[in-house]
Amino acid sequence: MLKTVFLKRFSLKETFLSIFGVNKMAAIENSNLHHQPKLVIMKRTLIIGASSNPSRYAYLAAQKLKNYGHPILLLGRRKGSASGEEIHFEKVKWDDVDTVTLYINPSHQTEYYDYIISLKPKRVIFNPGTENPEFENMLLDKNIIPIEACTLVMLSTGQF
Repeated sequence: MLKTVFLKRFSLKETFLSIFGVNKMAAIENSNLHHQPKLVIMKRTLIIGASSNPSRYAYLAAQKLKNYGHPILLLGRRKGSASGEEIHFEKVKWDDVDTVTLYINPSHQTEYYDYIISLKPKRVIFNPGTENPEFENMLLDKNIIPIEACTLVMLSTGQF
């Protein structure tokens, strides 16, 4: 029997509050973040679906994340490199992964469910075309925040 779970979509503000708490959110709101960023938090980010092809969004995300100062980890179907970092083919048990950002189709995500959960990230970003309600519900059950958004847009707008 399938379990029906209400999937709550979190706003970026709710996500921030759940990760960092009310005090830091208030400090950011009072600092007029939209005009002059006062607080920058570097988030170690794993890109699943990484590619060495410069025309792929995963490649662009690796570049942009690195340009913004976020440490990146890359996992893809083929070895290679992006933004000077090695793309790993094997699932590596990395520590201190804050964010996982997905660039793989939902039909290929099943093999990564347990792996992603074992990394204990604070959040998983489902980029356009990767949305997966089944996996999002699993993440919520493990207190990991699923976010349906574009990593590139989040970085460009200061919402990463």
